[in-house]
Amino acid sequence: MAATVFMALSMPFHIHAQGGDSLTASALKELDVPFFDGNEAVLLPTGRMLFDDMLGIVEKAERYVHMEFYNFRNDSIGNATFDLLKKKASQGVEVKVLFDGFGNFTSSLPFTKEEQADLRKHGVRIYEFDPYRFPYINHSYHRDHRKIVTVDGHTAYTGGMNVGDYYIHGRPSIGKWRDMHMRIHGPAVAEFERLFSEMWEKVTGEETDSTRYAGPNTSRGNVRMGVVNRKPGRRSGIMRKAYAAAIDNAQHSIQIVNAYPTLTRTVRRSLYRALKRGVQVDFMVSANSDEALTPSIVAIEMKKLMKRGANVYYFEGGFHHSKVMTVDGSYCTVGSANLDARSLMFDYEANAFMFDPVVTNQLYDIFEFDKRAFCTRLTPEDFKNRFPLSQRLQGRMLFFLKPFL
Repeated sequence: MAATVFMALSMPFHIHAQGGDSLTASALKELDVPFFDGNEAVLLPTGRMLFDDMLGIVEKAERYVHMEFYNFRNDSIGNATFDLLKKKASQGVEVKVLFDGFGNFTSSLPFTKEEQADLRKHGVRIYEFDPYRFPYINHSYHRDHRKIVTVDGHTAYTGGMNVGDYYIHGRPSIGKWRDMHMRIHGPAVAEFERLFSEMWEKVTGEETDSTRYAGPNTSRGNVRMGVVNRKPGRRSGIMRKAYAAAIDNAQHSIQIVNAYPTLTRTVRRSLYRALKRGVQVDFMVSANSDEALTPSIVAIEMKKLMKRGANVYYFEGGFHHSKVMTVDGSYCTVGSANLDARSLMFDYEANAFMFDPVVTNQLYDIFEFDKRAFCTRLTPEDFKNRFPLSQRLQGRMLFFLKPFL
């Protein structure tokens, strides 16, 4: 799979149009999204690429390693990660780790209290956001779904992957696992460190000055990046508004890959408006899923988009867990947010919006490669064959539960 993705990355770029990018950037600035010029963004479209790259950078850490993931699985990759973190802590490197209580509890291979205690004994400061405990109702609302790593002030990682070996080996029930992550260098790294430090303070109660973790604030590339930070309360609507702004300013084309697009009204209406303007909307969803109920709701959403003129592609090459959008070949987003009510209305999320045709068209080429190699285009006939009446009815009945799935 990695070889095929490399092929996609080496294909010619397809820059369609520009213009809506400046309007989108202005709209994001009105939402108080911070922008950073002069960044480098390296796409990591497979689990093997991410973990080889990330653990290699962590191995070289001299000052600190900060990690925030929804979950760490107690498997070969999870254990390799924590073995390395224990080694770095023994060398005097500050190691801080955050994970989500619900994410760990619902994992098929969670890290136990004893294993967490062992990490602390070896100098790894690991804490749980919102521990899973009675009466449990709190976990129906806010969860820490971000995936952030920062190292020594010079490198950050973000995207859709947690820490687990199924990102490399897949799962028997759904096949190979596809996702998208990226490595960032440049001024935007400081913002991801600020987000981590803010969450660390919330979880531990420790006051943290994120500026003490600053690295070289120098340009490393040409990527202009806005970092959209969704957190409950004051900035609870920012992620769906950011997506809506990007879609509403599209002039020619939109590509979206998303694992659980049950959509919210804001994003759905923006997509409908784009289709009405004549924008080409290509939407890729996974034929396989790790969720039991979500696919029936997604099916209803995809049928509505198809009826309005969108091209809907079902990815048949395993489970596609990416959270990616490109617009007009000129700007794009990669991050942790799904296009569902949970991500857009409840959870802590972080997405990078990048105004750069090179990165955007790398994502475009990967989309086009996957479309040809692994996808089936949805048609009215295919919809009926793919989703029996019972599943369609289930999808309609579950619509009101979307925020809690």
